[in-house]
Amino acid sequence: MDMKSLQDTARTLLAPGRGILAMDESMPTIGKRLQSVGVQNTETNRIAYRSLLLGTPGLGEYISGAILYDETLRQQLDGVSFAELAKRQKIIPGIKVDAGAKELALHAGEKVTEGLDGLRERLEEYRTLGARFCKWRAVITIGEHRPSRACLEANAHGLARYAALCQEAGLVPIVEPEVLLDGDHSIETCYAVTVETQRCVFEQLYKQDVAFEGMILKPSMVVSGKTCSQRAGVQQVAEQTIRCLRQAVPATVPGIAFLSGGQSDEEATQHLNAMNLLAKKMDLPWRLTFSYARALQNCAMNIWKGEATKVDAARKALLLRAKLNSLASRGEYNPTMEQQKAA
Repeated sequence: MDMKSLQDTARTLLAPGRGILAMDESMPTIGKRLQSVGVQNTETNRIAYRSLLLGTPGLGEYISGAILYDETLRQQLDGVSFAELAKRQKIIPGIKVDAGAKELALHAGEKVTEGLDGLRERLEEYRTLGARFCKWRAVITIGEHRPSRACLEANAHGLARYAALCQEAGLVPIVEPEVLLDGDHSIETCYAVTVETQRCVFEQLYKQDVAFEGMILKPSMVVSGKTCSQRAGVQQVAEQTIRCLRQAVPATVPGIAFLSGGQSDEEATQHLNAMNLLAKKMDLPWRLTFSYARALQNCAMNIWKGEATKVDAARKALLLRAKLNSLASRGEYNPTMEQQKAA
């Protein structure tokens, strides 16, 4: 394991004012999103859409890394691979390596992420294809008697083994324990579950000898459940999320790249900005930035709708969204900026 190389990659991904674009939707997920704007889920359309994203001029000013799906890493556009397309923008290509969340045996309503079988060999191939970092997502559901300790430990162990294999292969692991937004739980309940989840994850990472300084944490924010009758405001989300990190995350982790987890575009940006405003008043050891999928892509996809004539307008919308999140990662965003036109 070349620790200096891992640290250098992690630091580049966490560079001030830049975040990570998650464009690693699985085949069923990208299909649903394309269908929502009236576009068929064909390979041609997937290539067209993902080249729209990575081909956005100037995107690398605000985006440091792009998480790709297996298919995308192998595809080419006019003879140029997507990994090379990213590199031309000074964006580091990464790859989603988990095989999805499956039902956890004997625990109804809970899931465990699979994909460890054959992972060492896949990582070697992904590196030859240009990937320099990886992502593995675990999902934790809040509900009656959930999450169970069995679910937390199974997912934490999987994340730790994945991270160890990544570092062995010279790839930076993004460790993603997502506490789902679904439910009517309070922000206090979300806080308690998220702290327990993150502590369990870092305990397993430690047991697997994962070097914290050569990884990135991609957590969910501490928020009220989607159907909670009294949802917490922006400031409370920021305060509770930072409180959680201080309780659970080792100082040697170089940075936190939050997922948006079903939040609206504006919510995700506002929460990130509020956290960075708080961070300016605290001596936090980590960079706080973003690794969003829908909260970066939504506007662009809704403008594009599969029409070649709309590509430029969609790219301007993506660039503006990336810029706003870049500002939020510095605590320099203002909601009035949403009134800007993409043009």
